[in-house]
Formats: sequence, C-alpha cells, structure tokens
Amino acid sequence: MSRRARRPGRWQGAGAALVALGLLVGCGVPTEDAPRTVAPPPGPFPTSGTVVATLTPTLTAGRATAVLCFVRDDRLVPVERRVDATPTVDAQLQQLLAGPTAAERDSGLSTALPGAVAAAVARPRGTDVDVDVGEAGDETGRSDEVLAFGQIVCTLTSRSDVDTVAFLRGGVPLGVPRADGSLSRRPLTVADYADLVAPR
Repeated sequence: MSRRARRPGRWQGAGAALVALGLLVGCGVPTEDAPRTVAPPPGPFPTSGTVVATLTPTLTAGRATAVLCFVRDDRLVPVERRVDATPTVDAQLQQLLAGPTAAERDSGLSTALPGAVAAAVARPRGTDVDVDVGEAGDETGRSDEVLAFGQIVCTLTSRSDVDTVAFLRGGVPLGVPRADGSLSRRPLTVADYADLVAPR
C-alpha cells in the first residue's frame, strides 16, 4: 500500500473535526440573556439507599372499634361500633347498658339487660374485671338473665386487655347463669356462653 493511501488528506481531517464540533454544539444547553427562576420537579427526593413509601389514606385512620354484644333471635350478636378512641372498660359497659341504636334496632337487635341488670360498674384488676351489678331492672326489657350476663361477658372479653369477668352485688360474689343453665360465682369467659353466640 502506498504512503499516500495510508495518510488521510488535510481536508479530510478538517471535515471530521467540523462534524464533531457540530455535534457538540447541537447537544449543548442554549444560553439566555437574563437569569430565570427554575421550579424544582415535584418531590420527595429519596437519598441514596432509601426507598420512599407512599401511604394510602384510609377512612378509618385514627379511629378504634368497640364491640358490643346485643341479642337477635335468642342469640348473642357481637356488633362493631366505630369510636374516636378505645373506651375504658366501664365506658364500654355503659354503652352496652344504653342499648342498641335506632339503626341497630331496625336490623333486629335488642337487649336482655333492662330486665336483668338495671345498672352495673366495671372495675378492672389487671386482665380480670369485676362487674358490680345493681338490682334487677323494671322488667321493661327482656328478663332472660342468661342472655343478659352473656351480653356483658361477650362485650368485655372482646377487648384484648380483658380475659375474665366476675360478677358481684354489693361487693359479694354473685352466682350468674351460664349457657348450660348452671350458676357460677367464678370468673367467666365467652366460652361459658359459646353456644349462644351467633356465628359470623
């Protein structure tokens, strides 16, 4: 091969340089006569090694559920109510004693408490609760004591901080009926009324 063929000509080298210069100019950032404010793109901007999680808001965020056990067709029916904060044990008992709401009554729910327990106060002892009950009510509601005491036990033991419920009257242990008809003065659990709890 000749020496002329091995070495490009002067104009060939100059043409390649012009092409390269054109490419660099075409890829550059255009200049402006005056500075301008540039809005940043929407964040957040994760730092190296971090992952930004997107939280999905829920309608029930920051709210709690309180379970109250009412009666339908001679069965105990746990009902969930949305509340602003978890009530105390006694506050939950008082909500139960107040009975079902109008909407709950329209759905067929009732309560056996007015005819059996007129008033009651709950006093926690660790995970056990003593419920001091007043005298029987005025018989305007259901008088089935098994369901009435079952409502209380079912309601209070639905809480994660309550295991058993014991009943007293005037500070003296009170014998209350269980689902099998026997009387018990010992602390009770929902298992003592399992046969009466309606399946979900």
